[in-house]
Amino acid sequence: MDSISDNALMLKVRDGDLDKLGLLFERYKKILFGFFYNMSHDAGLSEDLVQNVFMRILKYRAGFKGDGEFKVWMFHIARNVGHDHYRKTKGKETDEIDNWKDKLGDDNMNREVEIEKGEDLDLLRLALKRLDEEKREILTLSKLEGMKYKNIGDILNCSEGAVKVKVFRALQALKQEYMYLQARV
Repeated sequence: MDSISDNALMLKVRDGDLDKLGLLFERYKKILFGFFYNMSHDAGLSEDLVQNVFMRILKYRAGFKGDGEFKVWMFHIARNVGHDHYRKTKGKETDEIDNWKDKLGDDNMNREVEIEKGEDLDLLRLALKRLDEEKREILTLSKLEGMKYKNIGDILNCSEGAVKVKVFRALQALKQEYMYLQARV
């Protein structure tokens, strides 16, 4: 069943074969979880947002035309789910940076932890968390999720060149935050 493309599965979902959505969920739940976790550092919230993405996919399945990549279409929805959540909770966050460090110990799903551990990684994560949402999002998509600039441009409705500039600026901001935090240690 894995040989069926994402687009073919989504077209079947669109046409009423709703069981195929489960296959797409299995393929993308970890990727979406990683995306939301890197944005929020909250495993419970990330799981909820992943479920919301698939609820919206189900709700808006008729809008999938199949002419682009399913993954790009799905990340459009994921971004909207994330933006809607943060818009609703803006100003209600009580998560302090001191509490954030405690959450890092529970991270089994994050690709970064699998690759590298240690104080430098903790510092880098803290620096990433201090970036504004737009910079965190573009770094998550490009560097942590490994998406191509063209696909990110499709998601963000901008050119591939604009994505390169945004990634460069986000990396510069990350470097500044990292250096600032490193000087304080």
